[in-house]
Amino acid sequence: MKNKLIAPSLLAADFGNLQRDIEMLNNSQADWLHVDVMDGRFVPNISFGFPVMKTVQQYAKKFVDVHLMIVEPEKYVEEFIDYGADLISVHYEACTHLHRVIHQIQDKGAKAGVVLNPTTPVLMLEDIIAEVDLVLLMSVNPGFGGQKFIQNTYKKIRETKDLILSNNSTALIQVDGGVNLDNASKLFEAGADVLVAGNAVFSSENPEHTIELMKI
Repeated sequence: MKNKLIAPSLLAADFGNLQRDIEMLNNSQADWLHVDVMDGRFVPNISFGFPVMKTVQQYAKKFVDVHLMIVEPEKYVEEFIDYGADLISVHYEACTHLHRVIHQIQDKGAKAGVVLNPTTPVLMLEDIIAEVDLVLLMSVNPGFGGQKFIQNTYKKIRETKDLILSNNSTALIQVDGGVNLDNASKLFEAGADVLVAGNAVFSSENPEHTIELMKI
């Protein structure tokens, strides 16, 4: 996987025209499709589940990146993989037995990521960093799209990069929340590998061109 990956979030897509929006992303320079799953318990919002994943599986031609903002993700990860998830990220804060869940995902043949909320320190990943494929840093408080970017994220990216290098990890760094054309290049410069963008892509007049500009 190369750096400077863009993963548009389907949470911001038009659910009345989901097939159209997925096919637009298939034809764009987007690298991944990001799927945000919320349960109304871990975060104060509910998004979607397996019926929408079935549509994603049917039409997506790119890498499918599923972000589970749910309690007890271990109950559902294997089913999400069956529905086409190439990578599943679970929250550090939601997993009592994180090591077990990461290996559950990988044993099923998918890549595994761990997510940190904005106030969870990077050092909490010291004992798992060598075993995950991705670290997702939330740059807003999870649960809703369209929030303002938290500036401390730049510092957390650098800390995560240091932790990855010092542990000979191959994990990618993903950033999710408030990503737009104003900060995309700065996030890549700070050490991010993958940027999740929702409103910035789907609310723009030309989503495909916006994706292209984010990669510059």
